Amino acid sequence: MEKPVKLACRSVWKLYGPDVKNVMTQKSHSERHLELSGEQIRAAGLIGAVRAANVEIREGGIFVIMGLSGSGKSTLVRCLSRLIEPTAGEVLFEGRDLLSMPERELIEVRRRKMGMVFQQFALLPHLTVLQNVAFPLEVQGAGRAEREARAREVIELVGLKGRESYFPRELSGGQQQRVGIARSLAVEPDLWFLDEPFSALDPLIRREMQDEFLRLQSMLHKTIVFITHDFDEAIRLADRIAIMQDGEIIQTATPEELVLNPATDYVAEFTRHIPRAKILTARSVMTPSVMAGGPAPNVCAGEVEASDRIEAIAEKIEAANAPFRVMEAGEAIGSIDRQAVIDVLVGRDPVGREVSG
Repeated sequence: MEKPVKLACRSVWKLYGPDVKNVMTQKSHSERHLELSGEQIRAAGLIGAVRAANVEIREGGIFVIMGLSGSGKSTLVRCLSRLIEPTAGEVLFEGRDLLSMPERELIEVRRRKMGMVFQQFALLPHLTVLQNVAFPLEVQGAGRAEREARAREVIELVGLKGRESYFPRELSGGQQQRVGIARSLAVEPDLWFLDEPFSALDPLIRREMQDEFLRLQSMLHKTIVFITHDFDEAIRLADRIAIMQDGEIIQTATPEELVLNPATDYVAEFTRHIPRAKILTARSVMTPSVMAGGPAPNVCAGEVEASDRIEAIAEKIEAANAPFRVMEAGEAIGSIDRQAVIDVLVGRDPVGREVSG
């Protein structure tokens, strides 16, 4: 059963340039619905930072928005959180339109239900780790004992116990980012925005922070909107990915679907050089039970989960003389053998078509 939609946007636009209001009046057939082509935007001297974006983000999932610099991904996230005002469209949080919400109520939603982490750590240099993490709770009016107790909980959660009295200058880049994450978690947000939070970190620290992020998500089950331009990072973290180009969302899908069924050449280029074993799962390359003429084979070397990446299970499947059952929700749904894994590793997709990568 699909989880409920936590955050959605409907035909969201963000235009920059002279005379935007006049263009909106001429080109919209309702207060919030614009109809503009790229040619019309250019002719009006405008920049279409976000163009007719439609998104549904389900509760408890990690939704990644990615694209090259200037594609509109950060602008879209700022529209979703109403840090900037969209030119047109609707943004629905738990079914309520943020764009029609009174400012005071919107501030409360942001303070109590949304957490935000950005590439720049934005820590207050004159405050200790404990004080930085407790700061959002102080803004909410929480008493000192309450906010410091909560701050200590999340500091321990992100692995910084013992550094509560350190100042930001005394921490490494990775540790500073952990403080930023702890600060955003202190208010126990329902929705968590992360805008390229690890891109300023060295590769090894970045990998560690991704591990830490996944560990936290396995414990907290937040609804997360994560921005990156790194497809490796996206496929490691995402349940679903939206790819943007020139302000438009050109495809939204699972990492596997993007690889197997890219909607455009632009999407295909994003995935072209990523090893398929990192992306494809046992489900995508298995022989389904119904196609095999019956249940998964009785003589099997073992079991793997349908969601297991080929990269993680390739070694044991290649070493076995029998196929493995592919399991989902405790039931065998198919089987996977050595040849299926080899096909992925040498660059053949599940239907035998040669693919690059």
